[in-house]
Amino acid sequence: MLTTQPFVRVFALDFSKAFDTIRYAALMEKMARLALPDTIYNWVNDFFCGHSHCTKFKGSISEFLDIMASVIQGSAVGSASFIITSSDLQPVHSGIAIIKFADDTYVIVPADNSDTSTAN
Repeated sequence: MLTTQPFVRVFALDFSKAFDTIRYAALMEKMARLALPDTIYNWVNDFFCGHSHCTKFKGSISEFLDIMASVIQGSAVGSASFIITSSDLQPVHSGIAIIKFADDTYVIVPADNSDTSTAN
């Protein structure tokens, strides 16, 4: 952009706890729209499904509940899962770029669109 613009604004976003908020149902719905072989889709689905959790505190144990969200950061599917989940995050104005990697997102606004990124 800097070859054609006098300046750009870069907004760096780090989605804190992003991997903890990935909901399996939403991820699998978005993955179903991708051109993936059924074996890959089914493997990922099996990877996430069927896990439960309980808590032990002061000798008491809670009941087991299904885990419906959260991806282990650094796992083989972690970054890709977040990128797929956030795939519908798109700029509202043309000319603005969004670059995503893992839980980091960069919004790059060229000088031509600088009025779209100023607070009133």
